[in-house]
Amino acid sequence: MKQNRSWQIILNGLFNENPTFRLVLGMCPTLAITTSVVNGLGMGLAATFVLICSNVFISLLRDFIPSKVRIPAYVLIIATFVTMAELLLEAYAYSLYQSLGVFIPLIVVNCIILARAESFASKSRPWPAALDGLGMGLGFTGALVIISSLRELFGSGTILGLPVFGEAFQPALILVAAPGGFITLGLAMGLINWIQNSRKGEM
Repeated sequence: MKQNRSWQIILNGLFNENPTFRLVLGMCPTLAITTSVVNGLGMGLAATFVLICSNVFISLLRDFIPSKVRIPAYVLIIATFVTMAELLLEAYAYSLYQSLGVFIPLIVVNCIILARAESFASKSRPWPAALDGLGMGLGFTGALVIISSLRELFGSGTILGLPVFGEAFQPALILVAAPGGFITLGLAMGLINWIQNSRKGEM
């Protein structure tokens, strides 16, 4: 039973409450940094690290944080782990750190992380809180990778910087520009919603 419950928490973040495609949270980094798969994967993993660590820490302290100051306390905890993630990226993945730029510190105000702190971590034990952070983080990472793969493939003709099409390929440059983020996000959300609705109809 406990194992099933654990899988349900993780799968919830991946599918039923996917932060990007279902809850439509974290749109700022989703639209801004998904011009390449490396950027999308890096941002997703950084956010996953912060989600897991902040969820666990908030769960451990949930009985000691006064309700009147819970939001500032959550932000302080989240900011601590965001700083750790930023320093780790700067030390060990400097090119990615430069590519993500200001969007790394902006993880502090990412709606996904604060929402999970308030709605789940503050009401759960550390282990379920960690699983929730993992599921939501993987769901966010998966969404970023899907969007960035489409934008890089058709906007640049590459995947992970490696050319995929021949020299005759004419990339759709709009996809790596700002409007391309909205177009790709809308198409991906529409496709995923259509697939999920089709499955419900079959059931």
